[in-house]
Amino acid sequence: MKYIDEFRAGDLAMQLANAIKSAARPDRQYRFMEFCGGHTHAIFRYGVQDLMPENVKYIHGPGCPVCVLPIGRIDSAIYLVEQHDVILCSYGDLLRVPASQRKSLLKARAAGADIRMVYSTQDALKIARDNPDREVVFFAIGFETTTPPTAVAIKQARLEGLKNFSVYCNHVLTPAALKALLELPEDNTYGKTLVDGFLGPSHVSSIIGSQPYAYFTRTYRKPIVIAGFEPLDVMQSTLMLIQQLNAGRHEVENEYTRAVSAEGNVKAQKLMAEVFELRSSFEWRGLGSVPNSALMINAAYAEFDCERRFSLPESQASEIKGCECPAILRGARLPSDCKLFGTVCRPDNPMGACMVSSEGSCAAYWSYGRFRQAQAGTGMESVA
Repeated sequence: MKYIDEFRAGDLAMQLANAIKSAARPDRQYRFMEFCGGHTHAIFRYGVQDLMPENVKYIHGPGCPVCVLPIGRIDSAIYLVEQHDVILCSYGDLLRVPASQRKSLLKARAAGADIRMVYSTQDALKIARDNPDREVVFFAIGFETTTPPTAVAIKQARLEGLKNFSVYCNHVLTPAALKALLELPEDNTYGKTLVDGFLGPSHVSSIIGSQPYAYFTRTYRKPIVIAGFEPLDVMQSTLMLIQQLNAGRHEVENEYTRAVSAEGNVKAQKLMAEVFELRSSFEWRGLGSVPNSALMINAAYAEFDCERRFSLPESQASEIKGCECPAILRGARLPSDCKLFGTVCRPDNPMGACMVSSEGSCAAYWSYGRFRQAQAGTGMESVA
């Protein structure tokens, strides 16, 4: 297949649905976590779950970079703009994420802070060039997919001699999060997470390749299939996971061969290694403190590290009371399990990051009517 519409073809979807129904054994459950928020939205948008047998379920994982960022890091960014009079450049989703005391970057901007929405690191560099008398900070978030552009921006700032540009680095790493998920204790605050296999992330894997996942399949005996974002990608990957489990296999398979190789993007990996180093620990919403799970700017580029340039307090903040976002991110709850969802928590009044981000599970439930199905007991339209 070459064109997008081919990956959304109803007749092929029904063929795959029938193959999955035939392969799924009626005497067992198949619980697959889609790590990436892009998969979650594809599943809901195209009604993929409705094409599955009753014993094949999708569990939503922590693959939303805005969602997993803890409140304390947003508190620090708000402190930065309020106390140091910087220009803070941020992606749009971050602006509305609730912080402590019902604050947010958007509310801080309304109160007079100079916070600007950008679409890329190049936008932030341009703002630094256009404002040589102001300190400009880029609020960098994301998994391995968005990390190389941040590295490029830092190298470019040095090349141009932009002394007023720095980065508030919040880049996190997928393998460490996967390890934390697989090692979650059964007795925990959020309940038990039951996963039989994983739909591996798409864009992240195009950077890191498929090789890093082999450790997890060997050590934890859970199959991983790297899946593309289109509905037929998700369905084909689901069939591959079912076939692995039926055969007693636990391997890394790559459905997304048109974009992912075993070694990944070596040039991008070298860029990240040149500019960043591992943090010993980093706080994740839903997963807690995870060792070696995030990056920081290394000593060679320390002049562009916002956390070294400014004094930022460490903030340990609690979630809004009643918000189930942490449990949803680790697959222990569904958005519809949250008492706030669809009542006080809506896209126009988000209580948690999962409702704000375009990759959040709560946003997917709301956007594609999954919560209405739960309330009304009716089916949803499928791909076909």
